[in-house]
Amino acid sequence: MPALQRLSPAHAPALLAFERENREYFAASVPDRGDAYFTEFTERHQALLDEQDTGACRFHVLVDAEGAVLGRVNLLDLADGEAELGYRVAKSASGRGLATAAVRQVCVLAVEEYGLRSLWAKTTVDNAASQAVLARCGFVVTGELVIGDQPGIAYRKEL
Repeated sequence: MPALQRLSPAHAPALLAFERENREYFAASVPDRGDAYFTEFTERHQALLDEQDTGACRFHVLVDAEGAVLGRVNLLDLADGEAELGYRVAKSASGRGLATAAVRQVCVLAVEEYGLRSLWAKTTVDNAASQAVLARCGFVVTGELVIGDQPGIAYRKEL
């Protein structure tokens, strides 16, 4: 079973491989990260680690037994007892319940480790898989929004 780990410097090569291998897959349901993400990956990875050190965000990777990254589950903008949840799972790992299990695990960490009381999330209207994960994990729809230039759905979960 893959392990959820807090993002560290050691994850950089596997995380970059994960993002490269799944770029087209992710871009089909969420706005693309753009070429700069990949050309400036080392600096961006360090910036995430620095931000994590401040306590403003908590970044996690889902790693298999060989050290390959299968997914990411992040808590962003921690403030006033709440944070935004974001996640993505590799195409090769989708459909196996890994996103649901990882989101559930991060919800537990949100309460027990990070002292959060609620989470919010968003997904594009055409991302049925992400909507299903959020529903299975107890998130409720709170409204509509725009993600990039795509219509989206806002969710919230009280912890």
